[in-house]
Amino acid sequence: MRIILSLLLIISSSPVSARNLSEAIEQSAAGMKTQSARMKVIAQNIANSGSTGTTPGAEPYRRKIITLKQKVDPETGNMVVKVDRIGRDYRTPFSAKYDPNHPAADNNGYVLLPNVSSTTEKLDMKESERSYEANLGAIGTSKRMYMNTLDLLR
Repeated sequence: MRIILSLLLIISSSPVSARNLSEAIEQSAAGMKTQSARMKVIAQNIANSGSTGTTPGAEPYRRKIITLKQKVDPETGNMVVKVDRIGRDYRTPFSAKYDPNHPAADNNGYVLLPNVSSTTEKLDMKESERSYEANLGAIGTSKRMYMNTLDLLR
């Protein structure tokens, strides 16, 4: 009983515990949101991995890349991860294959292929999935801690 009273006194005099738990939930939710955006970009890359140009020498689909950044949430003042920008991959070159009958073939009969690697996209998707799951687990843990604190106060 003495421990519960001490805990009640600590919790009631300082709302830091509840605030920290809600901050943890907010940060994990922001992480889940950014990983969802990342998975969307990866899915677009996979879906367009065979998209070539339609005219001779035309550029094929260029892989999209997503950049994440830690930012301050203006509503709460907490540091959270957010999408900084979605750009194109200009570092990875296009590959080419010989197909003189293709409508996008150049004068030499080569067609440029997208700079999308299915292996890279699958690895990125798996990493994003694991990060999403970790954030989901952190939300569950924070929620359980919050509920256990409330149970102690009863």
